[in-house]
Amino acid sequence: MTTVRTADGTSLHAEETGAGDPLILLPGQGSSHLMWGRTIGLLAARHRVVLFDYRGTGASEMPAAGYSTRGFAGDAVAVLDALGIGRAHVYGFSMGGRVAQWVAVDHPDRVGALVLGATTPGDAHGVPRPEHVNERLGAGGDLTEFLHNPAWARARLRTEGVCNDWRVGTRPVAALRHYRASQAHDSWDGLPSITAPTLCVHGTEDVLNVVANSDLLAGRIPDARVHRIPGAQHGYFEEQEQEAARVVLDFLAEHPITG
Repeated sequence: MTTVRTADGTSLHAEETGAGDPLILLPGQGSSHLMWGRTIGLLAARHRVVLFDYRGTGASEMPAAGYSTRGFAGDAVAVLDALGIGRAHVYGFSMGGRVAQWVAVDHPDRVGALVLGATTPGDAHGVPRPEHVNERLGAGGDLTEFLHNPAWARARLRTEGVCNDWRVGTRPVAALRHYRASQAHDSWDGLPSITAPTLCVHGTEDVLNVVANSDLLAGRIPDARVHRIPGAQHGYFEEQEQEAARVVLDFLAEHPITG
């Protein structure tokens, strides 16, 4: 475990596991690194996986300011700096995918390959989610039914007794700051400048960030490709963990970090 100090003095919790080309994981809105669950181990089988808690989540500090997707991208780079990593693959999920876009736009020399999971370019240009989902998200309501296929969730509870709690330890004030940061995201103008090989992964039944957004991103980012996971909702990386990990690992293997 490592404590990282950002440019504005915020203390962030970071850790790493595995060996191989570095891969930093950027979790979703209001979530600590624990969101990634078993995916961490699957990816660490072939990569030096870097994890950290956003400001306001997990074991990181919760300052009053500094909450924006572009700011979170700067925090991610600060983590890489603290660990002595010059270039890393970047995998962001949901809001983390928005953060990952800024890492690739603002720090192209730091990115090997880019994976954007279940994300969008921002509400200004993205394909909107259904209004009833948008209302629930804005009100801070329970999103459980939108995260996973109900049959999958029942099976996970039956076999393991628990589903992964994505926002464990995140206080409501921090969750609100994350929501506002994610809603304010707009990387549209910067996307064509991304030079990193890019893969967009999405569950076909996602209603939190509808799957058409991956096509939108791939059309905006040069030479990006899309992989859809049939039947999966927003949490595709848990519902279809083997396929999701395989697709990401195969893509990263095509683009080894050489310097």
